[in-house]
Amino acid sequence: MNHLELADNYHQRGYGCAQSVLAAYSQDFGLEEKFALKLANGFGSGMGRLCRVCGSLTGGFMVIGLKYGRWEEGPQHTIDTEETYRLVRLLAERFEAKNGTLLCRELLGLDLNDPIQRQYATDEGLFKTRCTGYIRDVVQILEEIL
Repeated sequence: MNHLELADNYHQRGYGCAQSVLAAYSQDFGLEEKFALKLANGFGSGMGRLCRVCGSLTGGFMVIGLKYGRWEEGPQHTIDTEETYRLVRLLAERFEAKNGTLLCRELLGLDLNDPIQRQYATDEGLFKTRCTGYIRDVVQILEEIL
């Protein structure tokens, strides 16, 4: 399966947006599936249900970090940080240009902290319809920029 199919598969199995994106790329970077899913778990619903930056984007940011992120000490490695930041901004800009916002609350038009609104999102299938589209957008952009 390709990254898009993998991300769709994770999301259809009930994993969150951040989890679905990161796990779809985990094997590329030697990250065990279990750890990718655990690591990204807190970023769902706009980071711990804060409804802020979309989980699919934060999953994408983690993928960029895995590929380009700085891990060594010393000033000679600041280029890794600069490239990581550049690509994170590029992903965010392209996602926002396509969807009008980076924020989960605005993408769904709901506050997921409110149990009634969260139930509405579930009942209306918004996580399956809208969120699947956002996951796909992030993966497609990642495929272009990585």
